[in-house]
Amino acid sequence: MKADLWRRWGAGESISVISGQIGKPPGSVFTVLKHHGGIAPEPRKERAGSLTMAEREEISRRLCAGDSYNAIAALLGRAVSTISREVNKNGGRGAYRATVAQERAFDRARRPKQCLLARRPSLRETVLALLKEEWSPEQIVGHLRLNHGDDPAMRVRPHLIWGCRG
Repeated sequence: MKADLWRRWGAGESISVISGQIGKPPGSVFTVLKHHGGIAPEPRKERAGSLTMAEREEISRRLCAGDSYNAIAALLGRAVSTISREVNKNGGRGAYRATVAQERAFDRARRPKQCLLARRPSLRETVLALLKEEWSPEQIVGHLRLNHGDDPAMRVRPHLIWGCRG
């Protein structure tokens, strides 16, 4: 429906004509157009190596047929772990649905994401305190490893710290 909206807008149709053609109120059409500044967004691109919608549909069909992860992986030319992860993070054997899995994959890949230091306040405070003492990112990573080795929330890579140096 959105593709049709953008095609019609690009062809010069008015909001009222578009709304009548797609069966949505003019205010809804206006909201979509306004959100993107009247310019159609670039189509989403899948990362190379990601499962495609066709592969997800095949997984769904094969699960319904009772096929094993090994059989599905062999059919698709994928690793068994890829199939297993895909199914398990999208409801398991009994609840897996290709369209839902595709939407969730797009949502997980959405950018921009909040940076690691913004998501972990205690890590951020530690890193900032050490940066103020003029520690290098490599020294900070080593310090965190020694003093917080068992806490995955206190891990960071040096290249993420370099972005904080301003």
